[in-house]
Amino acid sequence: MTQWYVKELSKLTKVSVQTLHHYDHIGLLVPSIRLTNGYRLYSEKDLLKLQQIIALKYFGFGLSQIKTLLGSEVEMIEHFSVQSQFLEAKAKTLLEASRTLKDIVSDCSKDKSIPWESIINLIEVYRMTEQLENAWVKEIFSPEELKQYAAFESEVNSRTTAEKKAAFEKNWFNLVEEIKSHLKQDPKSNIGISLGKKCMDLINSLYGKKYAHLRTKMFEKGFGEGKGLDNVGLTPEVVTWLDQAIDAYWHHRIYDTLAQVDKISSSELLLMWNTLLEDIYGEDFTRMPALIDTILNDGKVSTKAKEWLRRIQS
Repeated sequence: MTQWYVKELSKLTKVSVQTLHHYDHIGLLVPSIRLTNGYRLYSEKDLLKLQQIIALKYFGFGLSQIKTLLGSEVEMIEHFSVQSQFLEAKAKTLLEASRTLKDIVSDCSKDKSIPWESIINLIEVYRMTEQLENAWVKEIFSPEELKQYAAFESEVNSRTTAEKKAAFEKNWFNLVEEIKSHLKQDPKSNIGISLGKKCMDLINSLYGKKYAHLRTKMFEKGFGEGKGLDNVGLTPEVVTWLDQAIDAYWHHRIYDTLAQVDKISSSELLLMWNTLLEDIYGEDFTRMPALIDTILNDGKVSTKAKEWLRRIQS
């Protein structure tokens, strides 16, 4: 059976003598063979244990954890599963930190000082993202969208006073109560269109053009699927009715805008149309092609309006 002195084992495994002495001192890896002259040797069994220690350290386990894992009859696979989740979270943290540094580098040339205020803001956004991941929004937003949503909340908090926030919440809950009082009416009626407009005006004042895509996804994938309703005073019935009312409101504006073809100048009409699209999509126009196709197949839209629409799309 092969045996090794500490220096020999160090040379074989590339683990320093100092480290091996430390493992011996804390009882993690004690040489199992003692000679009559007092010298101690490592056995093949000790070598195998050292290889296990090296592997577990590679997977991120601390020495105290390794001592527990190797010193008792524990379910190793269960610990591997937990450690895998830990490493995944750690990797995500490191990747996010790398991206943050890249953002800083791209915004700062060599002849400029480091923008510490921007760095602190980026870190704060990341911390907020970590907190958001424990909320229901993590179920609907991608990691990148979560970061954008954290940035949105940060911007809202920085620009909104306590009084303005209270006023917005009051207006919102008053609107919800008004909607509840009209649930028996057709959401596509004039009252439905009016309430749809009220809702979008209020929500757009909060999200703006930059975060309109988050607004849309939160309504469709969040509220529309029953998530986060209690936080904003909504119910599935209210969401269903409001969804139809908002859709009716957008259609009403589309029809009104396209009805202006040949009635107002082309520049005025184009401005009116672009304003409508910004109100619907903000800065995200990925859904616009589907809207255009729908309009071109809508019997309520005149031939002249469709021709005008095709011209501005070409």
